[in-house]
Amino acid sequence: MRGNNSMKFSLVTEKPTNHKGFGGNVPELSVVVPIYNEVESLPQLLEALASSLSNCQFSYEIICVDDGSTDGSAQFLQQQTLIRSDLRVVILRRNYGQSAAMAAGFNYARGRFIVTMDGDLQNDPADIPMLVSKLEEGYDLVSGWRKNRQDAKLTRLLPSKIANWLIGLVTGVKLHDYGCSLKAYRAELAADMNLYGELHRFLPALAFIEGARITEIPVRHHPRRYGQSKYGLGRTFRVLMDLFTIYFMKRFLTRPMHVFGFFGMVSMILGTALGVYLTFVKLGLGEKIGHRPLLILAVLLLLTGVQLFSFGLMAELLMRTYHESQRRPIYRVREVFEPKVKSEG
Repeated sequence: MRGNNSMKFSLVTEKPTNHKGFGGNVPELSVVVPIYNEVESLPQLLEALASSLSNCQFSYEIICVDDGSTDGSAQFLQQQTLIRSDLRVVILRRNYGQSAAMAAGFNYARGRFIVTMDGDLQNDPADIPMLVSKLEEGYDLVSGWRKNRQDAKLTRLLPSKIANWLIGLVTGVKLHDYGCSLKAYRAELAADMNLYGELHRFLPALAFIEGARITEIPVRHHPRRYGQSKYGLGRTFRVLMDLFTIYFMKRFLTRPMHVFGFFGMVSMILGTALGVYLTFVKLGLGEKIGHRPLLILAVLLLLTGVQLFSFGLMAELLMRTYHESQRRPIYRVREVFEPKVKSEG
C-alpha cells in the first residue's frame, strides 16, 4: 500500500491464537468490518470482538475489508492472520468507498448470519449477540439505534436526524437511525442486495424492497478515540441523490415505463393540445403564430414527451435484461409448505 505508515510492525512467527473462530469449518456468524485508516484502533477492536464473540453460542469469523488504507492498517491486519484463527482479511486495490467494502465483505462472508460494524470502536462488539438473538426471533434485518449517540450535535447529530426523517418519509421504512453501521442480516438477504455507489446508508430500504422483515433495537455508542471521522456535511448532496435512486427502485424497479411513460404522455398531450390551438389560430382566425412563445412551448413539449416515452421503453428493456440475464425473479419467496399427508392412489 502507498503512503507513510504511522506504525511499524515486525514479522510475527507465533502460532495462531486459539479463539472460538471458524478454524477449518464453516462459521455460523460472519462479522464484516470495513477498514479505512484505522490502524490505531485495530488492536483493541480485534480483542473486543474476540472477547464478545467467544462467549457467543455460534462459531464465528471476523472479516476485515481494508478499503485502500495508507496508514499501515492493511499490513497490521495481514500480520494478525498469522496469529489469529478467527480473522480473514480482504485487501482492496484502492479506496472504493464503504459500500464497495461492505459488498466485498458480504461476498466473502460464509456465515448464515452477517453482522456489520465500523472499525473506529464507536460501535460496541458486546451488542452483537443481542442483534443475532433478535434475528433468531424471525427477522431478516436488525438495525442498531444509537440512542445516546456520542457525536458532535451540529455537524453530525442534526443532519442525521433530518436525514433519518426524510429517508423514512420517502422509503416508508421508519427507523430512528439509518446511519448506524451496526446491523445484523440473514445471509440470504445480504445475497439479494447489490450494493453500488454509496447505497450502504440505505440498506434497510433495499432490504424492504426485497421483502425483508426489519426491526430496530438500541445499541451502545462510544466517543471516537482515534483519528477523525470520514464523514461530514459534504455528504448531504450524495445522500439526497441516493435517496432519489432508492425511491425509484422502490416504486418503479420492475415497471419504469409507468413513470417515464406517464410524464411522456402528459407532455405529448399538452404539446398536441397547444398545436391544435395554434393551428386553429393560424387557419381559422388567420393570425400569425411564428412570433408566439406558445409555438416553441408546443414543439418542446412534443419532443420532451417523445424522449420520455423512449426512455421508458429503454428502461423496460434494461430491467428485463437485468432480471432475465441473472435469472432474478421479480418476487421473493419467504417459505414453502409442502403437504404432510401423502395422497392416496
